[in-house]
Amino acid sequence: MKQREADKMPVSPHAMGAEAEMLPLFQERTAELQQRLKDEGIDVLIITNVDSIYYFSAYWGDLGLEFGRPTLLVVASNGDVTLITPGSESLMAYAMTWVADVGFYSDGVGEEWRDPLREAMGGVGKKRVAIERNDIPAVVSGFLRHELDLADEVDATSIIAQMRVIKSAEEINMIRQAGQVAIAMGIAGRDAMAVGVPEYEVSLACMAAGTRKAAEIIASEDPEALMSPMIHNLQALQSGYFTSYTHLHPRVKKIAHGDPVYMCFCSICHFKQFKIGYDRQYFVGSVDNETARTYNAAIEAQAAAFREMRPGVAAEDVHEAADDVYRSAGFAPSYRTGRALGYSSLEIPELKYGDRTPLEAGMVFAVDGGITVPEVFGARVGDTVIVTEDGIEIATDYQRDLQVV
Repeated sequence: MKQREADKMPVSPHAMGAEAEMLPLFQERTAELQQRLKDEGIDVLIITNVDSIYYFSAYWGDLGLEFGRPTLLVVASNGDVTLITPGSESLMAYAMTWVADVGFYSDGVGEEWRDPLREAMGGVGKKRVAIERNDIPAVVSGFLRHELDLADEVDATSIIAQMRVIKSAEEINMIRQAGQVAIAMGIAGRDAMAVGVPEYEVSLACMAAGTRKAAEIIASEDPEALMSPMIHNLQALQSGYFTSYTHLHPRVKKIAHGDPVYMCFCSICHFKQFKIGYDRQYFVGSVDNETARTYNAAIEAQAAAFREMRPGVAAEDVHEAADDVYRSAGFAPSYRTGRALGYSSLEIPELKYGDRTPLEAGMVFAVDGGITVPEVFGARVGDTVIVTEDGIEIATDYQRDLQVV
């Protein structure tokens, strides 16, 4: 196994760039994970989810199983940690991660990633091995089950998920910064809307503004940072009756007078690997009374959810508060009102029926208001919300009231 100490290539002087000061946090998370594994009688955990790998190792890469090049993080309860990634990423891995033991592999050499995985596990024997059952690729799980002598296989998904529920002060600060990026995107999109403008041009304006805001923040912290400011897409942008399609991507369709235009930045607008929830809608030229009534009902449903959110309230009670508004306005109950987010777009808990998890300070949610009138109109609004000791803080707090542009 190649190790940082033995490698002749020095670590970049800026290492993690803007995240250098957070490296102890990643190490503390890993130490806590190892203790939890020990408490559960688990000898080794093989992490394959890219967000989880970053959460503990501070390393992310663009290569993955779709290129035949998986990255794995092997965490043993005895204190050992090994990062396994393609050799082509060696400089980036050394510059980002605090993990000293990094196992590299090359295409077509030996058994590729399987060789450093065997070495990291030190011969499984009768060890109790854990995986992320919902995220592990079939090729990796197949290797573990059929080629290694596993005594037991445990699903550690809930162990990792529970660790990620409450955000640290450092994470909360990054969420606030991500909120600034999202707001900049929304303002630029609104300002680009006009009769005759294609949807994709609005999307391009959002991407450029988000990239510039992210770059401004990163450059103010460390101009040498490895973290990219680039925003590559919008999750959804529709105009006219296509707003009822919910998650349609921007097209060449031109905006017409009277069109509602909906922008969804969820999962696309992220900053320092943090995902954000943010949705805004505007009306070009004019809006009719029924469309306005529908939109205002969605706004009020989200506001009702906001009012309900505070420590101790059950997640589904927040959803119920929003649904009460829909029913009173004559609309069918909506989809879930929200989802926890962080390094992943979907974490736990969710604001939906059946989830009785009590809210706690430090939880972060995407909170939505949404009504669909099929083939007529879709009203949407969404924000990222931080639960505080006595209520909430909206990280994306920007105008939600009906706006005609």
